[in-house]
Amino acid sequence: MRRLMLLGPPGAGKGTQAAYLAERYGVRHISTGDILREAKAAGTPLGLLAKGYMDRGELVPDEVVIGLVKERLAQPDIRERGFLLDGFPRTVAQAEALDRLLEELGMPLEAVLNLRVDPELLARRLTLRRSCPACGAVYHLENRPPKVEGVCDICGGALVQRPDDAEETVRNRLAVYSRQTEPLIAYYTGRGLLVEIDGEQPIEAVRQAIVEVLEPAGR
Repeated sequence: MRRLMLLGPPGAGKGTQAAYLAERYGVRHISTGDILREAKAAGTPLGLLAKGYMDRGELVPDEVVIGLVKERLAQPDIRERGFLLDGFPRTVAQAEALDRLLEELGMPLEAVLNLRVDPELLARRLTLRRSCPACGAVYHLENRPPKVEGVCDICGGALVQRPDDAEETVRNRLAVYSRQTEPLIAYYTGRGLLVEIDGEQPIEAVRQAIVEVLEPAGR
């Protein structure tokens, strides 16, 4: 049973690798965004509390997020299949709370995989993305351009740049990540759990590098 965490800045490819790892190892992919949405929809006490903050456009406090993560980690499917955390923790304070929680549940982390990518490359990856509002298809002007500029290959809809992919927004997202989340790298290095993965490689190479860490030869 795997107990893993993925770290990495916006655009590092965490979602792609998380989907692959969840399928390969049969673990539950735990995204805090999904947890918040599910709890909000289900109307649980913590979900309703989180809903109040979300509806006001405010950040959900640590104690509420940690409570929701605790509820999810304590469910039977996690104990049976293991987990892959993605998007949590975001701060050292959250990481310390998570450590206490996992110790309480008897499910300590096995490894923390950090996808390392140069910020300038991340900016290019994100600002050159275009999406089709009609069918949801995603393109990249450099790596996967549409056949006709500005037109979706699939449905012929007009391609747009999402607001959060605008350059100023991207730079701000990367700055926030650096300020708040990069200290986690030092934290998990100190605990002997951090594994650095070169996230600038092609998707398949990143995938293989992770597998080699988790499935070393002769083990």
